[in-house]
Amino acid sequence: MSGAGRTDDGHGRAGRMLSGLAVAVGCVLFLGGFVWGALLYQPYTVPTDSMAPTIGRGDRVLAQRIDGGDVRRGDIVVFKDKVWGDSPMVKRVVGTGGDTVACCDAQGRLTVDGKPIEEPYLQANGPASPTTFSATVPEGQLFLLGDHRNDSVDSRGHLTDASHGSVPRGAVKARVDATAWPVGGWGMMDRPESFAALPGGTSQPGPLPLVLAAVVAGAVLILGGAAYGPVARFVTPRRREEVPAHG
Repeated sequence: MSGAGRTDDGHGRAGRMLSGLAVAVGCVLFLGGFVWGALLYQPYTVPTDSMAPTIGRGDRVLAQRIDGGDVRRGDIVVFKDKVWGDSPMVKRVVGTGGDTVACCDAQGRLTVDGKPIEEPYLQANGPASPTTFSATVPEGQLFLLGDHRNDSVDSRGHLTDASHGSVPRGAVKARVDATAWPVGGWGMMDRPESFAALPGGTSQPGPLPLVLAAVVAGAVLILGGAAYGPVARFVTPRRREEVPAHG
């Protein structure tokens, strides 16, 4: 009986060590994921319908802090430019330095350097813009439009500016990676395929899925490790105490 007791105690010690290790690793993943996410991402609330239906009024988005030089066509960016106003704005990049952005072709599509761009994210089924325009983007600048072209104050409204409606890359604060709220609309932002065929292609998604995976895995390990003790006590039968025989 004494050998069995030592075996049970050994199993118990091993279980406690593993549960403690699980909690420790879980804390590292959970807290590390939050810190990682806080360093890379910033939440924003979109105040208008200019990016509908992709992003609605009042939606909360998670935007990755990036350098303006990393921006590609098709990206949805958060930027701030004094010519456009004092508040951060959210728009989609449709042209970069050297591009000629125009609308519309015979099929009502936006064109970049004469190449038609399919834009399935637009609010309306009509032409890509209710007003015609053409602009050549200066080097180091970005041409930005809202997805709701009938209700967006964007580069089209600044075509007479010295920058021909564009903003400097340095004005970009972050790139939107996902919609966080409302919960029903949560999801990663797609990179439009039409822009992928243009020089420079499209950007790669940020590490948000890895950040979320680290947080979730950490939470599971913490809960699992913390639950080991109570569960082990519940499922392990108590050994009967032997009553010495009296001769």
